[in-house]
Order: sequence, then C-alpha cells, then structure tokens
Amino acid sequence: MAFPYKHVLLIGATSGIGRAMADRLAESGLKITAVGRRQERLDEFVRMHGEDKASSVAFDLADIKAIPGFVESVTKTFPDIDCVFLNAGFQRIYDMSDPAKFDLDQFQKEVSVNFNSFVALTHAFLPFLTSKNTPTGLVFTGSNISIVPAVPMPAYCASKAALNVFVLCLREQLSKTNVKVIEISPPLVQTEIHDYMGKEKGRGMGMPLGEFINAAHQGLLSGEDQIVVGSVGSPEVFNDILGKRRSAFDELAKMMRSYF
Repeated sequence: MAFPYKHVLLIGATSGIGRAMADRLAESGLKITAVGRRQERLDEFVRMHGEDKASSVAFDLADIKAIPGFVESVTKTFPDIDCVFLNAGFQRIYDMSDPAKFDLDQFQKEVSVNFNSFVALTHAFLPFLTSKNTPTGLVFTGSNISIVPAVPMPAYCASKAALNVFVLCLREQLSKTNVKVIEISPPLVQTEIHDYMGKEKGRGMGMPLGEFINAAHQGLLSGEDQIVVGSVGSPEVFNDILGKRRSAFDELAKMMRSYF
C-alpha cells in the first residue's frame, strides 16, 4: 500500500472535502483524529465511526498564535499520529475595482487562514514528524485555480498559489527525510465552501463530492505526491502547463542545490 500511514490528523474535518475525506480514510481502516471549529460535527464524526477509529479536537486555525500550543497538546495526546492532513479554508468574492466595496480586512483574513496558518502548522508539526523512525506524511489540499486563477476570487486564488509554491519548495527540502509531502489539487467541487453564493447555487456547481473523493483517494493509494483531479479549461492545456511547470521547478531545484 503506497499510503502507509495509520493515524491521520485531519484539519478542517467538519465539512466539505475535509469531512468526506475523513470519512473515506476511516472507512478504509485508518484511525482519524478530526480537527475543526464545530464541536457538534466533531462529536457526530466520532459517533459515526466509533472511538476505536475516530477521535476529535476542536480548534480554530484562524488563531495562528495558538497553533504551537495546539500542536504540542495534540501530539502528546496522540503520539502515534504519522500523517497530518491540512485541508481547512474559506472563499469569498471581492470587487477590487471599487475600494469602497473591497473588504481589505476580510481579504487578508482569507489569505491568512488559507495560507499562513498552513505554514505555521507545518512549522509546528515538522519536529514531531521528523523525529519518528517510520514514514510520515504532510498532505495539503490546494486547488486547480492556484495555476489558472478565477477572477472574482483573488484572495482564494492567491492563497492557494502561495500554498502550491510553498509545497513545491517544502517537498524538495524534505526529500531526504522520512516526511513525504503530498498536494491534492481539486477542481470546482460541490461543497458548502460556495454557500456564500446561495446554498442551492453554490452546492450545485462543479464535480460531485463523492466523485472527487474517489479520485483523490485513489491518488493517495497510488503513491502520487501531486494529485490533480480535473482541470481548469482544456485538460490537455492545463496538464501541459502543470507538467512543464513541474519539470522547470525540478531543473531549477537541481541547479540551486549546487549553490546552497
């Protein structure tokens, strides 16, 4: 099995892709510690899967200063965690052409939650993961629109683009350690992240959640480190961009290793 982990800590497990993936991983026999803001949904997840397979911790990753304490606590409580799955985030629309309507504070909060919190979590978890003498993993949920951005959602696209670059660099820097770095890149998926558009409209757009989870889970089992599901526009053009970009990155990384 190319996904060798036994206990996954999954952050953002109370809704959407995070909850569906937590369910799938638990159903496949893994132990899951679900993390999210909504205690009632965490409790429901544990009841559904049973305390032998599921546990939960309530935490709001928007509180970045609290992340080191959260990580210290959760790794002491669950020392057998061998994979951290970072999935949480939110999305809004911004009209930057009209400063009176452009909510800068909300924009910056979105970037912070979707990107800065992931960097802080990675920084806090790495000493724990690298200290183990068995394979460990860091899994990030990115987005296809990190490569081809969607005009109305600049904060979300920018945060996911930053995350994609961070993951590429992190993977290369950890290539000689026991930590495997995996990025899942979804297309537009039918989840509640789009409820701000109206529940019926928002959840009616994109790939059905179950279809996406099937594809992403298969990618995890196959051992891929970059799991791209769907595309933005033409699959041929999109995949060509991805392939050439990864090749260019690998070439530059090889050159940079000779200097640093």
